[in-house]
Amino acid sequence: MVLNWVWVGFILVGFAVALVRLAQGELDIFSRVLTALFDTARTGFDISLGLVGIMSLWLGIMRIGEQAGVIGLFARAMAPLFQRLFPDIPRGHAAGGSIVMNFSANMLGLDNAATPLGLKAMRELQEINPHKEIASNPMIMFLVLNTAGITLIPTSVIAMRQAVAIEQGLTSGFNAADIFLPTLIGTFISFSAGLAAVAWMQRIRLLQAPFLLLFGGFAALMALLVLGLRGLPPQAMADAVGLLGSLVIFGIIVLFVAAGAWKRLNVYEAFVDGAKEGFDVAVTIIPYLIAILAAISVFRSTGCMDVLIGAIAWGVAALGLNADFVPALPVGLMKTLSGSGARGLMIDVMKTYGVESFQGRLAAIIQGSTETTFYVLAVYFGSVNIKKTRYALACGLFADAVGLVGAILVAYAFYHA
Repeated sequence: MVLNWVWVGFILVGFAVALVRLAQGELDIFSRVLTALFDTARTGFDISLGLVGIMSLWLGIMRIGEQAGVIGLFARAMAPLFQRLFPDIPRGHAAGGSIVMNFSANMLGLDNAATPLGLKAMRELQEINPHKEIASNPMIMFLVLNTAGITLIPTSVIAMRQAVAIEQGLTSGFNAADIFLPTLIGTFISFSAGLAAVAWMQRIRLLQAPFLLLFGGFAALMALLVLGLRGLPPQAMADAVGLLGSLVIFGIIVLFVAAGAWKRLNVYEAFVDGAKEGFDVAVTIIPYLIAILAAISVFRSTGCMDVLIGAIAWGVAALGLNADFVPALPVGLMKTLSGSGARGLMIDVMKTYGVESFQGRLAAIIQGSTETTFYVLAVYFGSVNIKKTRYALACGLFADAVGLVGAILVAYAFYHA
């Protein structure tokens, strides 16, 4: 129901803004909106079609892991935490292993692996969902933590900062990875906010040993990463992170295949059997993905985002607050709607204000520590035909808002004079 009202609101508000711009003399406004709308529909189909191969690969690999018993081992290893975080998931259920692998891929920034693993987890959660059209508690917890998930190293953001710096002639002494620690802190703030919001709705107590160990372990991991990567040039850091991520994921594939062979499974047939599901999942996603992308396209192309940013800038100035963060704010607002749109805005901020400016650094931190909430909810819920998402969107947007404010505060603490 919430997504329904959001969808209707984007269309109607966009139409009203377009009428105002038409009255101001922009006679081509509606042709631009329609062009963007049709382009977006084609993009949504292309994205879904591109998922077929990736989905087939990972669902095939996961089927081997299930039959070999490795997924069950992952689930049992995380049982002390998951029994409290997902109390409605039966002990040892395969969904627990899929969730662990999805979170791991997200932390390593491996989107191509994270999405099919997440969709696999959703299908397994749907198997134990008593109301097939209503989002269950485990689904909501999983999706909110997914949208607010922790990314250890924002590799793509670092690479884009380096590219812009070269274009601006900053080849000497520039460190594209200097936003690493602030981004890590920002994404942890968003993750904590999402976890707290869903825990409050589901009456889950967070002051328990497994949760305290989770936060303590993450703090220790942050410290190790800072110590291990400190002083590395950007390219060396990117290479190290890429090696780590690739080694972990390919190592898991080898582990699944080796375990299947050890148990004398027909590994090839198990892979083919699992891969057959890839096409069905990708086709199921298409209408949901196109629906949300179409509404976002109308909101963007009619200029609603510009109106919103202008109103925020006016409010900040009226309160007498420092407004240096406002130029980077569109990146955070756009990120909940479109990852590619936010990426373009981030690059525009870095080119306009300079990649080493406060605004340029803040835009990079926001891009690296927030997620495309509407896209994730549409794709994941759509893959299992969930119609009623309950409070998932509200908690996801709450995590986004807290993460955005946190990223701004962290940037002020690190970079603002």
